[in-house]
Amino acid sequence: MNDRSRLVLLSFVMLFVELVLIRWAGSNVLYLSYFSNFVLLGSFLGIGIGFLRSRSSRDLFPYAPVALAALVAFVRFFPVSIRSSGADLLFFGIVKRSGPPRSVVLAVVFVAVTAAMAFIGEGVARAFAKFTALEAYRLDLIGSVAGIVGFSALSFLHTPPLAWGIVVTIALTSLYLPRLGITQIAGLLAVLAILGVESFASGTSWSPYYKIEVQQDAVLHSPVVSVNGVPHQAILPISSKVPIIYTKVYDRVAGNDVNDVLIVGAGTGNDVAYALSRGAKRVDAVEIDPRLHQLGTELHPDHPFADPRVHSHIDDGRAFLQRTHRRFDLILFALPDSITLVAGQSSLRLESYLFTKDALETARDHLKPNGAFGMYNYYEQRWLIDRYAGTLNEVFGRPPCIDDQGGTGFHLAFLEDAVSDAALRCDATWVTQTTPVPRPATDDHPFPYLRNRTIPGFYLATIGLILLASLVMVRIAAGPLRPMARYGDLFFMGAAFLLLETMYVVRFALFFGTTWFVNALVFAGVLLSVLLAVEVSKRITFRRPARLYVILVAFLAVAFVVPSGWVLSLAVPLRFLVAVGLAFAPIFTANLVFTQRFKDASSSTIAFGANLLGAMFGGLLEYGALVVGYRALLIVAGVLYGCAFVLGRRHLRVDALVA
Repeated sequence: MNDRSRLVLLSFVMLFVELVLIRWAGSNVLYLSYFSNFVLLGSFLGIGIGFLRSRSSRDLFPYAPVALAALVAFVRFFPVSIRSSGADLLFFGIVKRSGPPRSVVLAVVFVAVTAAMAFIGEGVARAFAKFTALEAYRLDLIGSVAGIVGFSALSFLHTPPLAWGIVVTIALTSLYLPRLGITQIAGLLAVLAILGVESFASGTSWSPYYKIEVQQDAVLHSPVVSVNGVPHQAILPISSKVPIIYTKVYDRVAGNDVNDVLIVGAGTGNDVAYALSRGAKRVDAVEIDPRLHQLGTELHPDHPFADPRVHSHIDDGRAFLQRTHRRFDLILFALPDSITLVAGQSSLRLESYLFTKDALETARDHLKPNGAFGMYNYYEQRWLIDRYAGTLNEVFGRPPCIDDQGGTGFHLAFLEDAVSDAALRCDATWVTQTTPVPRPATDDHPFPYLRNRTIPGFYLATIGLILLASLVMVRIAAGPLRPMARYGDLFFMGAAFLLLETMYVVRFALFFGTTWFVNALVFAGVLLSVLLAVEVSKRITFRRPARLYVILVAFLAVAFVVPSGWVLSLAVPLRFLVAVGLAFAPIFTANLVFTQRFKDASSSTIAFGANLLGAMFGGLLEYGALVVGYRALLIVAGVLYGCAFVLGRRHLRVDALVA
């Protein structure tokens, strides 16, 4: 294998493993899926360490399979619950806490991910150093794009972890040849064995979002579906005792006129089956997870998805509402709670954009004149019920009907509202029990499960531990930090770019849905924009590179002032063009700034390592969105680029234009 192919394959492995760890670890360590950003941060730190120590006489890349095996074994054989709901931040799922404290679990997972990615990153860095800076970066990006495409293809096919392990094993085996030894073979076989046992477990399957387990419940006498270890749905026939929550939705609608029904969170089909039993002539059933819909199609005894009146949509609920031109007699948000974040980056959950004031206004606008909107779930805190009820009160101009069945630990509550006074018959209307009523979530601050605009204490504690551990690990593994100091501008560029990437991941999720496919396209688009910037910088040296900073700031300013609501109002093709322009113009320009500086770096590996550590720092700053919202991250990114400009001024003078 020649050096170019080797670097491309190494970069493929590095990004592919990173995506696998984010996806797989969250499926096995209960509620780690809510903290998957920590896996991303550990990956950045590990890769950065690998680059910084690549000049060491001892090569750690041959031990990467052992590090991966140790990480996989810990996650698989030491299952723990790190449930962390509190008074101010909620997670869904009824489980009992078990195992070590969450801080210990997060710390071990973070360190283990860092170690595994450091070993792989060092292999990439040693190949990286054989080329000029920009050529190495170009080859790295090609491999990274291939990694995203490969993982996305496996997600589309719903492959189990064994398939992911086979891909990594084949790639690493090719890289170790002809020096494949017993250490590599043992590590890779251990990974395959552990993943193989999990992949063939009875009743277990994998969707692009979850590890899904189906078991027959002895009490309900029906299949029960768990996702990522959390009980999620029971598949109930209409002939069974119908929960009162299903009947209330329809009993309140004056005249029971529910011909056209939209169900968001259709899941395995219970709500769809009941809507059909109440005479619905058309049901649009929206479910984001294709495997859950497939299970409903296969296992639901009433076969609701086979009914010709049902139109199934595997899509994000908010995205469907933004695109459809239909109007409905009833729109129902039926238990649309997720057990995972979007793409392992950001604090955004799959359903976060469903519960903003903007989303509920969109739902209202899709109701017929006498149509009704309803939502129900199990709520752990009364303040969340009051937040949603207060939001409906603002959107519809009247307090909603409410049924709060109370309970220990969780409230089964239903809220329903309508534009017309005559559309509903309420037994009771909402009166707040929370003072003050929590403000509605918005598209810029889409955190309905966060009571106040603050960073929860356990987030702050974990962030502090990550920073401390990062300094210690970088110092131990990479030696003195002084060589990295001359690349301080690249450090701040990495932090700023991570914020830009996060910003546009969440914006595209808003504009086009929080689906895995949209996220994959965004990540691929970001990497292709970076690759284009590399190709331009290989051919052109800008006479006054400082002007690139001016252009970048201008693009950031435009992105800041353009309201998301205006973009959402556009037709989908035009919305796509505008969204691409707003996102990729600053990303492309930012990478022109980076590549113009990077191509003259005296040590490409140290420079790239500094940039990666900066990206990890930017990932920590991203939690600031919990306080200020996502739009303000553009200001933070601008400040960071300002720091990069100040620290890198001496590199901004070029005497000639080279084409």
